[in-house]
Amino acid sequence: MKLATFLIALPVVASADMPVAPLDPMDFDIPLAAELHLGQLLFYDPILSGNRTVACSTCHHPRFATGDGVPLGIGDGGLGLGPDRTPDPNNPPEQRIPRNSLALFNLGHGSIRTLFMDGRIEQDATRPSGFRTPLEDDMVQGFDGILSAQTMFPVLSPDEMAGHYQENEISQAVRQGFLTGPNGAWNRIANRVAAVPDYQERLETAYPEIAAGRAVAFTDISNAIAAFIGFEWRADNSAFDQHLRGTAPLTGDAASGMDLFFGDAGCSACHSGPLLSDQQFYAMGEPQLGPGKAASFESHQRDVGRMRVTGLPRDAYAFRTPMLRNVTETGPWGHAGAHGDLGAFLRFHANPLRGLGEFDTRIKLPAPEYFTGDWAIMDSPEERTAIADAIYTRPIAELGDADFDALLAFLGSLKDEQSLSGRLGIPSTVPSGLPVE
Repeated sequence: MKLATFLIALPVVASADMPVAPLDPMDFDIPLAAELHLGQLLFYDPILSGNRTVACSTCHHPRFATGDGVPLGIGDGGLGLGPDRTPDPNNPPEQRIPRNSLALFNLGHGSIRTLFMDGRIEQDATRPSGFRTPLEDDMVQGFDGILSAQTMFPVLSPDEMAGHYQENEISQAVRQGFLTGPNGAWNRIANRVAAVPDYQERLETAYPEIAAGRAVAFTDISNAIAAFIGFEWRADNSAFDQHLRGTAPLTGDAASGMDLFFGDAGCSACHSGPLLSDQQFYAMGEPQLGPGKAASFESHQRDVGRMRVTGLPRDAYAFRTPMLRNVTETGPWGHAGAHGDLGAFLRFHANPLRGLGEFDTRIKLPAPEYFTGDWAIMDSPEERTAIADAIYTRPIAELGDADFDALLAFLGSLKDEQSLSGRLGIPSTVPSGLPVE
Protein backbone atom coordinates (compact mmCIF):
# COMPACT_ATOMS: atom_id res chain seq x y z
CA MET A 1 0.00 0.00 0.00
CA LYS A 2 1.22 3.48 -0.85
CA LEU A 3 1.24 5.47 2.36
CA ALA A 4 2.82 8.89 2.78
CA THR A 5 3.58 9.74 6.40
CA PHE A 6 4.22 13.31 7.46
CA LEU A 7 4.09 15.36 10.62
CA ILE A 8 1.22 17.60 11.58
CA ALA A 9 1.93 20.77 13.51
CA LEU A 10 -0.42 21.12 16.43
CA PRO A 11 -2.02 24.55 16.77
CA VAL A 12 -0.36 27.03 19.06
CA VAL A 13 -2.51 27.50 22.15
CA ALA A 14 -2.64 30.31 24.64
CA SER A 15 -2.58 28.02 27.66
CA ALA A 16 -3.47 24.54 28.82
CA ASP A 17 -6.49 26.01 30.58
CA MET A 18 -7.90 27.58 27.41
CA PRO A 19 -6.73 25.43 24.49
CA VAL A 20 -8.98 27.22 21.98
CA ALA A 21 -10.81 30.51 21.95
CA PRO A 22 -14.40 30.41 23.29
CA LEU A 23 -17.25 30.68 20.84
CA ASP A 24 -17.98 34.36 20.33
CA PRO A 25 -21.68 35.31 20.74
CA MET A 26 -21.17 37.93 18.03
CA ASP A 27 -20.58 35.14 15.51
CA PHE A 28 -24.21 34.03 15.81
CA ASP A 29 -27.05 35.99 14.25
CA ILE A 30 -30.21 36.61 16.26
CA PRO A 31 -33.05 36.57 13.71
CA LEU A 32 -36.21 38.62 14.04
CA ALA A 33 -39.12 36.73 15.58
CA ALA A 34 -41.25 36.70 12.41
CA GLU A 35 -38.52 35.06 10.35
CA LEU A 36 -37.62 32.67 13.15
CA HIS A 37 -41.16 31.35 13.63
CA LEU A 38 -41.68 31.12 9.87
CA GLY A 39 -38.55 28.99 9.60
CA GLN A 40 -39.71 26.77 12.45
CA LEU A 41 -42.99 25.99 10.67
CA LEU A 42 -41.33 25.38 7.32
CA PHE A 43 -38.72 23.07 8.87
CA TYR A 44 -41.42 20.74 10.18
CA ASP A 45 -43.83 21.06 7.21
CA PRO A 46 -43.87 18.28 4.56
CA ILE A 47 -45.12 20.82 2.01
CA LEU A 48 -41.53 21.29 0.81
CA SER A 49 -41.25 17.70 -0.43
CA GLY A 50 -42.45 16.53 -3.81
CA ASN A 51 -45.04 14.12 -2.47
CA ARG A 52 -45.81 16.22 0.63
CA THR A 53 -44.70 13.39 2.90
CA VAL A 54 -41.18 14.37 4.01
CA ALA A 55 -40.10 17.42 6.03
CA CYS A 56 -36.62 18.63 6.93
CA SER A 57 -37.33 17.20 10.36
CA THR A 58 -37.82 13.69 8.97
CA CYS A 59 -34.05 13.26 8.77
CA HIS A 60 -33.09 15.98 11.28
CA HIS A 61 -35.29 15.47 14.29
CA PRO A 62 -34.58 16.78 17.79
CA ARG A 63 -35.60 13.40 19.22
CA PHE A 64 -32.44 12.02 17.61
CA ALA A 65 -30.13 14.97 18.29
CA THR A 66 -31.04 16.58 14.95
CA GLY A 67 -30.27 13.40 13.02
CA ASP A 68 -32.38 10.30 12.47
CA GLY A 69 -30.62 7.77 14.69
CA VAL A 70 -29.75 5.31 11.92
CA PRO A 71 -26.65 4.81 9.75
CA LEU A 72 -28.40 5.59 6.46
CA GLY A 73 -31.92 6.91 6.52
CA ILE A 74 -35.01 6.54 4.37
CA GLY A 75 -36.37 9.74 2.92
CA ASP A 76 -39.11 9.79 0.30
CA GLY A 77 -41.02 6.53 0.33
CA GLY A 78 -40.80 5.93 4.06
CA LEU A 79 -43.22 5.82 6.96
CA GLY A 80 -42.46 6.69 10.57
CA LEU A 81 -39.53 8.38 12.22
CA GLY A 82 -35.96 7.52 13.12
CA PRO A 83 -35.08 3.85 13.71
CA ASP A 84 -38.79 3.01 13.36
CA ARG A 85 -38.99 4.43 9.83
CA THR A 86 -39.79 1.73 7.25
CA PRO A 87 -40.44 1.70 3.51
CA ASP A 88 -43.97 2.52 2.42
CA PRO A 89 -45.19 -0.67 0.70
CA ASN A 90 -47.36 1.47 -1.59
CA ASN A 91 -44.44 3.69 -2.63
CA PRO A 92 -41.14 2.08 -1.61
CA PRO A 93 -37.92 4.09 -1.90
CA GLU A 94 -35.45 3.25 -4.64
CA GLN A 95 -32.48 3.30 -2.25
CA ARG A 96 -31.28 4.44 1.13
CA ILE A 97 -30.03 8.00 1.53
CA PRO A 98 -26.33 7.55 0.70
CA ARG A 99 -24.81 9.35 3.68
CA ASN A 100 -25.46 9.61 7.39
CA SER A 101 -27.74 12.46 8.41
CA LEU A 102 -25.63 15.38 9.61
CA ALA A 103 -26.28 17.04 12.95
CA LEU A 104 -27.37 20.69 12.82
CA PHE A 105 -25.59 22.13 15.85
CA ASN A 106 -23.83 25.47 15.36
CA LEU A 107 -24.43 25.59 11.62
CA GLY A 108 -25.36 29.23 12.04
CA HIS A 109 -21.86 30.18 13.20
CA GLY A 110 -20.36 32.95 11.11
CA SER A 111 -17.02 31.23 10.50
CA ILE A 112 -18.47 28.32 8.54
CA ARG A 113 -17.30 28.46 4.94
CA THR A 114 -18.13 25.01 3.60
CA LEU A 115 -21.04 22.58 4.08
CA PHE A 116 -21.92 18.98 3.29
CA MET A 117 -19.47 16.16 4.02
CA ASP A 118 -17.79 16.65 0.65
CA GLY A 119 -17.88 20.46 0.79
CA ARG A 120 -19.89 20.79 -2.39
CA ILE A 121 -21.20 24.13 -1.15
CA GLU A 122 -18.47 26.64 -0.34
CA GLN A 123 -18.20 30.35 0.09
CA ASP A 124 -16.76 31.91 -3.06
CA ALA A 125 -16.81 35.68 -3.42
CA THR A 126 -16.02 35.39 -7.14
CA ARG A 127 -19.42 33.81 -7.88
CA PRO A 128 -22.51 36.00 -8.36
CA SER A 129 -24.36 34.09 -5.65
CA GLY A 130 -21.38 34.21 -3.28
CA PHE A 131 -21.12 30.41 -3.27
CA ARG A 132 -19.71 27.61 -5.33
CA THR A 133 -22.34 24.87 -5.66
CA PRO A 134 -23.13 21.99 -8.01
CA LEU A 135 -25.28 24.42 -10.02
CA GLU A 136 -22.25 26.56 -10.84
CA ASP A 137 -23.31 29.75 -12.67
CA ASP A 138 -26.98 28.76 -12.63
CA MET A 139 -27.09 29.17 -8.86
CA VAL A 140 -29.64 31.80 -7.91
CA GLN A 141 -28.94 34.81 -5.71
CA GLY A 142 -30.64 36.04 -2.56
CA PHE A 143 -29.19 33.89 0.23
CA ASP A 144 -28.52 35.32 3.66
CA GLY A 145 -25.60 32.91 4.12
CA ILE A 146 -24.09 29.54 3.35
CA LEU A 147 -26.55 27.64 5.56
CA SER A 148 -29.42 29.10 3.55
CA ALA A 149 -27.75 27.97 0.32
CA GLN A 150 -27.37 24.47 1.75
CA THR A 151 -31.05 24.10 2.58
CA MET A 152 -31.97 24.43 -1.09
CA PHE A 153 -30.48 21.11 -2.14
CA PRO A 154 -32.22 18.34 -0.14
CA VAL A 155 -35.53 19.33 -1.77
CA LEU A 156 -33.97 18.44 -5.15
CA SER A 157 -32.82 14.96 -4.12
CA PRO A 158 -35.16 12.16 -5.26
CA ASP A 159 -34.12 9.96 -2.34
CA GLU A 160 -34.46 12.70 0.27
CA MET A 161 -37.42 14.97 -0.52
CA ALA A 162 -38.24 15.36 -4.21
CA GLY A 163 -39.57 11.88 -4.92
CA HIS A 164 -39.00 9.93 -8.08
CA TYR A 165 -39.78 10.61 -11.69
CA GLN A 166 -43.47 10.98 -12.62
CA GLU A 167 -44.57 10.97 -8.96
CA ASN A 168 -45.12 14.72 -8.76
CA GLU A 169 -44.41 17.99 -10.52
CA ILE A 170 -41.30 18.66 -8.41
CA SER A 171 -39.62 15.36 -9.18
CA GLN A 172 -40.47 15.75 -12.86
CA ALA A 173 -38.87 19.20 -12.95
CA VAL A 174 -35.75 17.81 -11.24
CA ARG A 175 -35.52 14.87 -13.64
CA GLN A 176 -35.83 17.20 -16.63
CA GLY A 177 -33.17 19.54 -15.28
CA PHE A 178 -35.52 22.43 -14.52
CA LEU A 179 -34.22 23.63 -11.17
CA THR A 180 -34.18 27.42 -11.48
CA GLY A 181 -36.39 29.82 -13.40
CA PRO A 182 -40.19 30.16 -13.52
CA ASN A 183 -40.82 26.46 -14.18
CA GLY A 184 -38.01 25.18 -12.00
CA ALA A 185 -38.41 22.93 -8.98
CA TRP A 186 -37.50 25.67 -6.51
CA ASN A 187 -40.05 28.09 -7.92
CA ARG A 188 -42.75 25.41 -7.91
CA ILE A 189 -42.12 24.77 -4.23
CA ALA A 190 -42.16 28.50 -3.49
CA ASN A 191 -45.51 28.83 -5.27
CA ARG A 192 -46.89 25.96 -3.19
CA VAL A 193 -45.93 27.70 0.02
CA ALA A 194 -47.19 31.11 -1.11
CA ALA A 195 -50.55 29.57 -2.01
CA VAL A 196 -51.16 28.85 1.68
CA PRO A 197 -52.67 32.11 3.06
CA ASP A 198 -51.05 31.77 6.48
CA TYR A 199 -47.62 31.33 4.91
CA GLN A 200 -48.12 34.24 2.53
CA GLU A 201 -49.03 36.45 5.47
CA ARG A 202 -46.05 35.28 7.49
CA LEU A 203 -43.71 35.80 4.52
CA GLU A 204 -44.97 39.35 4.08
CA THR A 205 -44.38 40.03 7.77
CA ALA A 206 -40.88 38.55 7.74
CA TYR A 207 -39.81 40.13 4.44
CA PRO A 208 -41.21 43.62 3.74
CA GLU A 209 -40.25 43.44 0.05
CA ILE A 210 -42.79 40.63 -0.35
CA ALA A 211 -45.42 42.80 1.32
CA ALA A 212 -44.44 45.48 -1.20
CA GLY A 213 -45.29 43.17 -4.08
CA ARG A 214 -42.28 40.97 -4.79
CA ALA A 215 -43.15 37.35 -5.51
CA VAL A 216 -42.11 34.74 -2.98
CA ALA A 217 -38.83 33.04 -3.94
CA PHE A 218 -37.40 29.81 -2.62
CA THR A 219 -34.52 31.82 -1.19
CA ASP A 220 -37.06 33.37 1.21
CA ILE A 221 -37.98 29.89 2.36
CA SER A 222 -34.36 28.80 2.70
CA ASN A 223 -33.40 32.00 4.54
CA ALA A 224 -36.16 31.44 7.09
CA ILE A 225 -35.22 27.79 7.62
CA ALA A 226 -31.56 28.70 8.03
CA ALA A 227 -32.44 31.39 10.57
CA PHE A 228 -34.41 28.83 12.57
CA ILE A 229 -31.68 26.16 12.44
CA GLY A 230 -29.01 28.62 13.51
CA PHE A 231 -31.06 29.80 16.49
CA GLU A 232 -32.72 26.56 17.56
CA TRP A 233 -29.57 24.43 17.67
CA ARG A 234 -26.93 26.89 18.74
CA ALA A 235 -24.67 24.95 21.11
CA ASP A 236 -22.31 27.13 23.10
CA ASN A 237 -22.98 26.37 26.75
CA SER A 238 -21.52 22.91 27.28
CA ALA A 239 -19.28 22.16 30.24
CA PHE A 240 -16.32 22.68 27.91
CA ASP A 241 -17.66 26.07 26.84
CA GLN A 242 -18.08 27.05 30.47
CA HIS A 243 -14.50 25.94 31.08
CA LEU A 244 -13.26 28.13 28.20
CA ARG A 245 -15.12 31.11 29.64
CA GLY A 246 -13.60 30.48 33.05
CA THR A 247 -16.89 29.93 34.85
CA ALA A 248 -16.68 26.20 35.67
CA PRO A 249 -13.35 24.42 35.08
CA LEU A 250 -13.34 20.85 33.81
CA THR A 251 -12.13 18.29 36.32
CA GLY A 252 -11.41 14.58 36.52
CA ASP A 253 -11.45 12.41 33.42
CA ALA A 254 -12.94 15.20 31.31
CA ALA A 255 -9.95 17.43 32.11
CA SER A 256 -7.53 14.58 31.43
CA GLY A 257 -9.30 13.90 28.15
CA MET A 258 -9.07 17.56 27.19
CA ASP A 259 -5.31 17.48 27.79
CA LEU A 260 -5.02 14.40 25.56
CA PHE A 261 -7.29 15.87 22.88
CA PHE A 262 -5.22 19.04 22.59
CA GLY A 263 -1.95 17.30 23.32
CA ASP A 264 -0.49 13.85 22.84
CA ALA A 265 -3.52 12.27 21.13
CA GLY A 266 -3.28 14.87 18.35
CA CYS A 267 -7.04 15.25 17.87
CA SER A 268 -6.82 19.02 17.68
CA ALA A 269 -4.63 18.87 14.58
CA CYS A 270 -7.91 18.66 12.65
CA HIS A 271 -10.51 19.38 15.33
CA SER A 272 -9.22 22.88 15.89
CA GLY A 273 -10.67 26.32 16.51
CA PRO A 274 -13.79 27.29 18.46
CA LEU A 275 -15.99 24.87 16.46
CA LEU A 276 -13.45 22.04 16.88
CA SER A 277 -13.19 21.64 13.12
CA ASP A 278 -10.66 23.02 10.66
CA GLN A 279 -13.30 22.57 7.91
CA GLN A 280 -10.77 20.65 5.83
CA PHE A 281 -11.08 17.20 4.21
CA TYR A 282 -9.24 14.03 5.16
CA ALA A 283 -9.38 10.39 4.11
CA MET A 284 -9.66 8.54 7.39
CA GLY A 285 -10.41 5.07 6.07
CA GLU A 286 -14.07 5.20 7.05
CA PRO A 287 -16.02 2.05 6.12
CA GLN A 288 -18.48 2.45 3.25
CA LEU A 289 -21.94 0.93 3.21
CA GLY A 290 -25.16 1.45 1.32
CA PRO A 291 -25.64 2.75 -2.22
CA GLY A 292 -22.65 5.10 -2.34
CA LYS A 293 -22.55 8.23 -4.46
CA ALA A 294 -22.48 7.57 -8.19
CA ALA A 295 -23.37 9.76 -11.15
CA SER A 296 -26.37 8.76 -13.24
CA PHE A 297 -24.11 7.13 -15.84
CA GLU A 298 -22.15 5.12 -13.23
CA SER A 299 -23.04 1.79 -11.66
CA HIS A 300 -20.71 1.51 -8.65
CA GLN A 301 -21.51 1.82 -4.93
CA ARG A 302 -18.41 3.65 -3.72
CA ASP A 303 -18.36 7.13 -2.20
CA VAL A 304 -15.12 8.96 -2.96
CA GLY A 305 -16.13 12.02 -0.93
CA ARG A 306 -14.31 15.26 -1.73
CA MET A 307 -13.00 13.86 -5.01
CA ARG A 308 -16.56 14.03 -6.39
CA VAL A 309 -16.33 17.81 -6.00
CA THR A 310 -12.76 18.55 -7.05
CA GLY A 311 -12.03 15.67 -9.43
CA LEU A 312 -8.58 15.39 -7.86
CA PRO A 313 -7.27 11.89 -7.03
CA ARG A 314 -5.60 13.27 -3.91
CA ASP A 315 -9.08 13.99 -2.51
CA ALA A 316 -10.30 10.40 -2.86
CA TYR A 317 -12.32 9.20 0.16
CA ALA A 318 -11.76 12.49 1.99
CA PHE A 319 -14.57 13.96 4.09
CA ARG A 320 -14.99 17.17 6.06
CA THR A 321 -13.79 17.33 9.66
CA PRO A 322 -17.01 17.33 11.70
CA MET A 323 -17.75 19.81 14.46
CA LEU A 324 -18.05 18.13 17.85
CA ARG A 325 -20.64 19.82 20.06
CA ASN A 326 -23.09 17.11 21.24
CA VAL A 327 -21.05 14.43 19.45
CA THR A 328 -21.89 11.82 22.09
CA GLU A 329 -25.57 12.14 21.14
CA THR A 330 -25.34 12.14 17.34
CA GLY A 331 -24.54 8.52 16.46
CA PRO A 332 -24.15 6.45 14.45
CA TRP A 333 -20.83 7.99 13.46
CA GLY A 334 -18.90 8.25 10.21
CA HIS A 335 -19.95 9.56 6.80
CA ALA A 336 -21.99 6.40 6.24
CA GLY A 337 -22.83 5.76 9.88
CA ALA A 338 -20.75 2.58 10.06
CA HIS A 339 -19.99 2.95 13.78
CA GLY A 340 -22.71 2.48 16.35
CA ASP A 341 -20.38 2.84 19.34
CA LEU A 342 -18.43 6.05 19.89
CA GLY A 343 -15.70 4.34 21.85
CA ALA A 344 -15.11 1.86 19.03
CA PHE A 345 -15.12 4.76 16.59
CA LEU A 346 -12.40 6.53 18.57
CA ARG A 347 -10.24 3.42 18.52
CA PHE A 348 -10.75 3.07 14.77
CA HIS A 349 -10.01 6.76 14.23
CA ALA A 350 -6.80 6.61 16.29
CA ASN A 351 -5.30 4.11 13.84
CA PRO A 352 -7.51 3.98 10.73
CA LEU A 353 -5.30 1.70 8.67
CA ARG A 354 -5.42 -0.93 11.37
CA GLY A 355 -9.07 -0.21 12.06
CA LEU A 356 -10.06 -0.67 8.43
CA GLY A 357 -8.12 -3.92 8.20
CA GLU A 358 -9.87 -5.28 11.27
CA PHE A 359 -13.33 -3.85 10.58
CA ASP A 360 -15.97 -6.55 10.43
CA THR A 361 -18.87 -4.94 12.30
CA ARG A 362 -22.19 -5.06 10.49
CA ILE A 363 -24.18 -2.27 12.08
CA LYS A 364 -27.92 -2.83 11.92
CA LEU A 365 -29.59 -1.08 9.01
CA PRO A 366 -33.35 -0.52 8.87
CA ALA A 367 -35.44 -2.60 6.46
CA PRO A 368 -32.69 -4.92 5.16
CA GLU A 369 -35.31 -6.91 3.25
CA TYR A 370 -35.93 -3.93 0.93
CA PHE A 371 -32.30 -3.22 0.01
CA THR A 372 -29.50 -5.40 -1.28
CA GLY A 373 -25.75 -4.98 -1.42
CA ASP A 374 -25.40 -2.70 1.60
CA TRP A 375 -21.93 -4.10 2.32
CA ALA A 376 -20.74 -4.61 -1.27
CA ILE A 377 -17.80 -2.22 -0.89
CA MET A 378 -16.55 -3.67 2.37
CA ASP A 379 -16.92 -7.20 1.02
CA SER A 380 -14.60 -6.36 -1.89
CA PRO A 381 -10.85 -6.65 -1.18
CA GLU A 382 -10.11 -4.31 -4.09
CA GLU A 383 -12.44 -1.60 -2.74
CA ARG A 384 -11.02 -1.91 0.76
CA THR A 385 -7.51 -1.55 -0.65
CA ALA A 386 -8.50 1.61 -2.52
CA ILE A 387 -9.87 3.14 0.69
CA ALA A 388 -6.76 2.09 2.63
CA ASP A 389 -4.35 3.49 0.02
CA ALA A 390 -5.99 6.92 0.33
CA ILE A 391 -5.75 7.16 4.13
CA TYR A 392 -4.35 10.44 5.39
CA THR A 393 -1.61 9.28 7.71
CA ARG A 394 -0.11 11.04 10.64
CA PRO A 395 1.84 10.12 13.76
CA ILE A 396 -0.06 7.45 15.68
CA ALA A 397 -0.38 8.00 19.41
CA GLU A 398 -0.30 4.82 21.45
CA LEU A 399 -3.37 5.15 23.64
CA GLY A 400 -4.54 2.78 26.34
CA ASP A 401 -7.99 2.02 27.67
CA ALA A 402 -7.72 4.76 30.29
CA ASP A 403 -6.82 7.27 27.58
CA PHE A 404 -9.85 6.38 25.49
CA ASP A 405 -12.06 6.58 28.57
CA ALA A 406 -10.70 10.06 29.26
CA LEU A 407 -11.26 11.16 25.67
CA LEU A 408 -14.85 9.92 25.87
CA ALA A 409 -15.30 11.88 29.10
CA PHE A 410 -14.02 15.01 27.37
CA LEU A 411 -16.38 14.48 24.42
CA GLY A 412 -19.15 14.14 26.98
CA SER A 413 -18.26 17.60 28.24
CA LEU A 414 -19.24 18.96 24.81
CA LYS A 415 -22.89 18.15 25.46
CA ASP A 416 -25.11 21.24 25.47
CA GLU A 417 -28.48 20.49 27.02
CA GLN A 418 -30.34 23.57 25.78
CA SER A 419 -29.43 22.92 22.17
CA LEU A 420 -30.49 19.28 22.50
CA SER A 421 -33.90 20.23 23.83
CA GLY A 422 -34.25 23.13 21.40
CA ARG A 423 -35.46 26.65 22.03
CA LEU A 424 -38.76 26.83 20.13
CA GLY A 425 -39.50 23.13 19.92
CA ILE A 426 -41.79 21.22 17.58
CA PRO A 427 -44.99 22.98 16.46
CA SER A 428 -48.20 21.05 17.00
CA THR A 429 -49.52 22.06 13.59
CA VAL A 430 -48.22 23.73 10.42
CA PRO A 431 -50.07 26.07 8.02
CA SER A 432 -50.33 23.49 5.24
CA GLY A 433 -52.42 21.25 7.49
CA LEU A 434 -50.11 18.31 6.75
CA PRO A 435 -49.15 16.05 9.68
CA VAL A 436 -46.17 16.97 11.87
CA GLU A 437 -44.03 14.05 13.01
